[in-house]
Order: sequence, then structure tokens, then C-alpha cells
Amino acid sequence: MSKNNEANRKKNKNKIDQKKRKIQNAEAERKARLKQIREDFKAKKAGNPI
Repeated sequence: MSKNNEANRKKNKNKIDQKKRKIQNAEAERKARLKQIREDFKAKKAGNPI
């Protein structure tokens, strides 16, 4: 019984870890995209073509 519980715990932990990594990656991509948009906007505002 304890082996099964341990296996389930490991399996669930892996799923949770994968979800956390996916969320962190999405957040990093979003921040990078926002940073690029801000830089493009500043360049456009300054009159410099991209």
C-alpha cells in the first residue's frame, strides 16, 4: 500500500512540476513580449524606424 502511495505522490509531483514550469515559461515569454513592445514603442516615439 505504501509503495502505491509513494508512486502516486511522485506521479502527481511530476504533473505539478510540469504545470509550474509551463506557467513560468509562459510568464517569461509574456514579459519578453511586453519588453519588446515597449522598446518598439520608444523607438517609434523617438522617430527612429524599427
